[in-house]
Amino acid sequence: MQIVLFDGFDPLDVVAPFEVLAEGAAVAGQPDEVRLVAVGGPREVVGGTRGLALRAAAALDPDAPGYVVVPGASGRSDEIPALLAGVARSPVIPAVRAALANPGVTVATVCGGSLILAMAGLLDGRPAVTNAQGMDALAATGARPVRARVVDDGDLVTAAGVTSGLDLGLHLVEREYGPPVALAVEEMFQYERRGIAWR
Repeated sequence: MQIVLFDGFDPLDVVAPFEVLAEGAAVAGQPDEVRLVAVGGPREVVGGTRGLALRAAAALDPDAPGYVVVPGASGRSDEIPALLAGVARSPVIPAVRAALANPGVTVATVCGGSLILAMAGLLDGRPAVTNAQGMDALAATGARPVRARVVDDGDLVTAAGVTSGLDLGLHLVEREYGPPVALAVEEMFQYERRGIAWR
Protein backbone atom coordinates (compact mmCIF):
# COMPACT_ATOMS: atom_id res chain seq x y z
CA MET A 1 0.00 0.00 0.00
CA GLN A 2 1.46 3.29 -1.13
CA ILE A 3 0.32 6.75 -0.06
CA VAL A 4 1.58 9.46 -2.39
CA LEU A 5 3.18 12.65 -1.09
CA PHE A 6 3.60 15.75 -3.26
CA ASP A 7 4.43 19.35 -2.39
CA GLY A 8 1.32 20.95 -0.90
CA PHE A 9 -0.41 17.67 0.10
CA ASP A 10 -3.12 17.81 2.75
CA PRO A 11 -1.65 16.19 5.89
CA LEU A 12 -4.94 14.76 7.17
CA ASP A 13 -5.64 13.21 3.76
CA VAL A 14 -2.39 11.29 4.26
CA VAL A 15 -2.21 10.59 7.99
CA ALA A 16 -5.81 9.37 8.51
CA PRO A 17 -5.68 6.59 5.90
CA PHE A 18 -2.05 5.83 6.79
CA GLU A 19 -2.93 5.12 10.43
CA VAL A 20 -6.00 3.04 9.56
CA LEU A 21 -4.25 1.05 6.83
CA ALA A 22 -1.15 0.48 8.98
CA GLU A 23 -3.28 -0.79 11.87
CA GLY A 24 -5.33 -2.98 9.54
CA ALA A 25 -2.15 -4.48 8.10
CA ALA A 26 -0.77 -5.10 11.60
CA VAL A 27 -3.99 -6.79 12.77
CA ALA A 28 -3.89 -8.94 9.62
CA GLY A 29 -0.26 -9.87 10.27
CA GLN A 30 1.17 -7.71 7.43
CA PRO A 31 2.82 -4.89 9.45
CA ASP A 32 5.19 -3.56 6.77
CA GLU A 33 2.69 -3.02 3.97
CA VAL A 34 1.99 0.74 4.18
CA ARG A 35 4.54 3.24 2.85
CA LEU A 36 4.67 6.96 2.19
CA VAL A 37 6.03 7.43 -1.33
CA ALA A 38 6.91 10.24 -3.73
CA VAL A 39 7.74 10.47 -7.40
CA GLY A 40 11.52 10.53 -7.59
CA GLY A 41 12.15 8.57 -4.41
CA PRO A 42 12.78 9.23 -0.74
CA ARG A 43 12.70 12.84 0.38
CA GLU A 44 11.09 15.21 2.83
CA VAL A 45 7.87 16.55 1.33
CA VAL A 46 6.32 19.77 2.60
CA GLY A 47 2.55 19.75 2.94
CA GLY A 48 0.22 22.67 2.40
CA THR A 49 -0.77 23.16 6.04
CA ARG A 50 1.65 25.45 7.82
CA GLY A 51 4.69 23.73 6.36
CA LEU A 52 4.09 20.36 8.01
CA ALA A 53 6.46 17.92 6.31
CA LEU A 54 6.48 14.14 6.07
CA ARG A 55 9.21 11.88 4.75
CA ALA A 56 8.60 9.71 1.71
CA ALA A 57 10.39 6.42 2.34
CA ALA A 58 10.41 5.17 -1.24
CA ALA A 59 9.61 6.02 -4.84
CA LEU A 60 6.05 5.62 -6.07
CA ASP A 61 5.96 2.28 -7.89
CA PRO A 62 2.96 1.92 -10.23
CA ASP A 63 3.92 -1.69 -10.90
CA ALA A 64 3.65 -2.78 -7.26
CA PRO A 65 0.35 -4.60 -6.65
CA GLY A 66 -2.00 -3.24 -4.01
CA TYR A 67 -3.28 0.25 -3.37
CA VAL A 68 -2.03 3.70 -4.38
CA VAL A 69 -3.69 6.47 -2.33
CA VAL A 70 -3.65 10.02 -3.71
CA PRO A 71 -4.45 12.82 -1.23
CA GLY A 72 -5.74 16.28 -1.99
CA ALA A 73 -3.89 19.55 -1.42
CA SER A 74 -4.21 22.08 1.36
CA GLY A 75 -3.56 25.76 1.80
CA ARG A 76 -5.63 28.91 1.71
CA SER A 77 -8.99 28.26 0.07
CA ASP A 78 -8.22 30.69 -2.76
CA GLU A 79 -5.00 28.77 -3.52
CA ILE A 80 -6.46 25.25 -3.66
CA PRO A 81 -7.66 25.24 -7.32
CA ALA A 82 -4.20 26.28 -8.54
CA LEU A 83 -2.51 23.73 -6.27
CA LEU A 84 -4.73 20.91 -7.56
CA ALA A 85 -4.20 21.98 -11.17
CA GLY A 86 -0.44 22.09 -10.61
CA VAL A 87 -0.39 18.53 -9.31
CA ALA A 88 -2.60 17.47 -12.25
CA ARG A 89 0.25 18.62 -14.55
CA SER A 90 3.03 17.14 -12.41
CA PRO A 91 5.07 13.91 -12.67
CA VAL A 92 2.62 12.35 -10.21
CA ILE A 93 0.09 11.90 -13.04
CA PRO A 94 2.07 9.60 -15.37
CA ALA A 95 2.79 7.34 -12.39
CA VAL A 96 -0.88 7.28 -11.33
CA ARG A 97 -1.94 6.70 -14.96
CA ALA A 98 0.39 3.67 -15.04
CA ALA A 99 -1.04 2.44 -11.73
CA LEU A 100 -4.60 2.72 -13.10
CA ALA A 101 -3.54 0.68 -16.13
CA ASN A 102 -2.12 -2.06 -13.89
CA PRO A 103 -4.80 -4.70 -13.17
CA GLY A 104 -3.10 -5.49 -9.86
CA VAL A 105 -3.49 -1.95 -8.51
CA THR A 106 -6.44 -0.08 -7.02
CA VAL A 107 -6.06 3.70 -6.99
CA ALA A 108 -7.81 5.49 -4.13
CA THR A 109 -8.20 9.20 -3.44
CA VAL A 110 -9.12 11.39 -0.51
CA CYS A 111 -10.86 14.76 -0.84
CA GLY A 112 -9.29 16.78 -3.68
CA GLY A 113 -7.23 13.79 -4.82
CA SER A 114 -10.07 12.82 -7.13
CA LEU A 115 -10.11 16.34 -8.58
CA ILE A 116 -6.39 16.04 -9.34
CA LEU A 117 -7.01 12.82 -11.28
CA ALA A 118 -10.10 14.26 -12.96
CA MET A 119 -8.25 17.43 -14.05
CA ALA A 120 -5.64 15.16 -15.63
CA GLY A 121 -8.35 13.35 -17.61
CA LEU A 122 -8.08 10.10 -15.67
CA LEU A 123 -11.70 9.92 -14.45
CA ASP A 124 -13.68 10.51 -17.66
CA GLY A 125 -17.08 8.84 -17.28
CA ARG A 126 -16.18 7.27 -13.95
CA PRO A 127 -18.24 7.63 -10.77
CA ALA A 128 -16.33 9.54 -8.10
CA VAL A 129 -16.69 11.85 -5.13
CA THR A 130 -14.66 14.73 -3.72
CA ASN A 131 -15.24 17.38 -1.07
CA ALA A 132 -18.61 19.14 -1.19
CA GLN A 133 -17.12 22.35 -2.63
CA GLY A 134 -15.54 20.48 -5.53
CA MET A 135 -18.45 18.41 -6.82
CA ASP A 136 -19.32 20.86 -9.62
CA ALA A 137 -15.68 20.98 -10.70
CA LEU A 138 -15.58 17.19 -10.68
CA ALA A 139 -18.61 17.09 -12.99
CA ALA A 140 -17.02 19.68 -15.29
CA THR A 141 -14.05 17.36 -15.88
CA GLY A 142 -16.21 14.55 -17.25
CA ALA A 143 -16.33 12.42 -14.11
CA ARG A 144 -19.74 11.25 -12.79
CA PRO A 145 -20.18 12.81 -9.31
CA VAL A 146 -21.80 10.56 -6.71
CA ARG A 147 -22.86 12.04 -3.37
CA ALA A 148 -21.52 9.40 -1.00
CA ARG A 149 -18.83 9.20 1.66
CA VAL A 150 -16.86 6.58 -0.34
CA VAL A 151 -17.37 5.59 -3.98
CA ASP A 152 -16.01 2.15 -4.91
CA ASP A 153 -15.70 1.63 -8.67
CA GLY A 154 -13.51 -1.46 -8.57
CA ASP A 155 -9.98 -0.32 -9.38
CA LEU A 156 -10.84 3.26 -8.36
CA VAL A 157 -12.07 4.19 -4.88
CA THR A 158 -12.69 7.84 -4.03
CA ALA A 159 -13.57 9.48 -0.73
CA ALA A 160 -15.31 12.78 0.01
CA GLY A 161 -14.00 15.55 2.30
CA VAL A 162 -10.86 15.47 4.38
CA THR A 163 -12.19 13.44 7.34
CA SER A 164 -13.44 10.75 4.98
CA GLY A 165 -9.86 9.47 4.83
CA LEU A 166 -10.75 7.44 7.92
CA ASP A 167 -13.71 5.90 6.13
CA LEU A 168 -11.63 5.26 3.02
CA GLY A 169 -8.99 3.52 5.10
CA LEU A 170 -11.56 1.29 6.80
CA HIS A 171 -13.21 0.51 3.47
CA LEU A 172 -9.87 -0.56 1.99
CA VAL A 173 -9.02 -2.58 5.10
CA GLU A 174 -12.32 -4.43 4.73
CA ARG A 175 -11.68 -5.03 1.01
CA GLU A 176 -8.16 -6.28 1.64
CA TYR A 177 -8.41 -8.17 4.93
CA GLY A 178 -12.14 -8.70 5.57
CA PRO A 179 -14.83 -7.33 7.89
CA PRO A 180 -13.41 -8.78 11.15
CA VAL A 181 -10.15 -6.87 10.68
CA ALA A 182 -12.00 -3.66 9.75
CA LEU A 183 -14.20 -4.02 12.84
CA ALA A 184 -11.14 -4.56 15.04
CA VAL A 185 -9.60 -1.35 13.70
CA GLU A 186 -12.87 0.56 14.21
CA GLU A 187 -12.96 -0.60 17.81
CA MET A 188 -9.30 0.24 18.39
CA PHE A 189 -9.72 3.75 16.96
CA GLN A 190 -13.15 4.20 18.59
CA TYR A 191 -14.47 5.37 15.25
CA GLU A 192 -17.48 4.05 13.37
CA ARG A 193 -17.65 4.51 9.62
CA ARG A 194 -19.94 7.30 8.50
CA GLY A 195 -22.09 7.88 5.46
CA ILE A 196 -22.63 5.70 2.41
CA ALA A 197 -20.08 3.49 0.67
CA TRP A 198 -21.44 3.46 -2.89
CA ARG A 199 -20.56 0.58 -5.19
